[in-house]
Amino acid sequence: MTNGTQPAARRWIIYRHERFPFLAHTPLIGAFSLSAVSFSSLLRNDTDAPSFDRLLVAFLTSLLFFLQLRIADEFKDFEEDSRYRPYRPVPRGLVSLRELGAVFAIGAVIQLLLALRLEASLVVLLVIPWIYLALMTREFFARDYLKARPISYMWTHMLIMPLIDLYATACDWWVAGLRRPPTGLVWFLAVSFFNGIVIEIGRKIRAPESEEAGVQTYTVLWGRTVAMQAWLGALILTGLFAWMAARQIEFGTPVAAILVLLLGAATIVAWHFLKEPTPAHARPFEVMSALWTLMMYLSLGAIPIILK
Repeated sequence: MTNGTQPAARRWIIYRHERFPFLAHTPLIGAFSLSAVSFSSLLRNDTDAPSFDRLLVAFLTSLLFFLQLRIADEFKDFEEDSRYRPYRPVPRGLVSLRELGAVFAIGAVIQLLLALRLEASLVVLLVIPWIYLALMTREFFARDYLKARPISYMWTHMLIMPLIDLYATACDWWVAGLRRPPTGLVWFLAVSFFNGIVIEIGRKIRAPESEEAGVQTYTVLWGRTVAMQAWLGALILTGLFAWMAARQIEFGTPVAAILVLLLGAATIVAWHFLKEPTPAHARPFEVMSALWTLMMYLSLGAIPIILK
């Protein structure tokens, strides 16, 4: 049975498994949204557990945003994937761009309904990441310029992270009646931005034998040593902003201790890869990036609100 003639349910299960595996994404997105709502609540000096409705809307909306980001990538990368990565679901005909566009739109409708259910005026903030995501899909109408400048490409695309996080935090502070973010939230948004860079660099560090033609990994663009330095630098910057965020909720010392342990583990990962750049030593970068992000968010949201 060819891709195009497989039952629709089967095709989408395969697509989800290959391009948006729930087991890999759900814990991170859950920590992301839980932390956003909890951190905002703590900034408002409200130490009660956030309401289920706020957590659910923040989580489901964030999950759909990350799915939409994946779909946007399918549109942006279609030509390159068709040329260099024909094994991916869209080029090989498993699903079409038209079908993915429909899923994207359905996701937006669900996000809208969730916002209206929680607090109708939340739609004002929901529109902000929608607009930015639309611009990302069109490569900000400067595809060639950005493709020639990998750093500019990375930071312009990572700005979507604090915008999603702003909306997730608004599921608390906006619903609580505030019409501007609570003081100190900027540090948390900075954490989201740099965590995105940590994950982006970490997933594109590869051993020489794992590199693919047409794939701009950071080990190809910058070389192994510079890619390691950039990844560790992003970790340090994220850690600095996380510590500043933690100080806003009087949780700086525990977060600092967690950061030291995680940075130590990350340094060991980088050292092993520099000494022996094999696939076995490259894989831990993505795992370490995910662990770093998970612990970072939990230490700024779930852990302090449980303790308080």
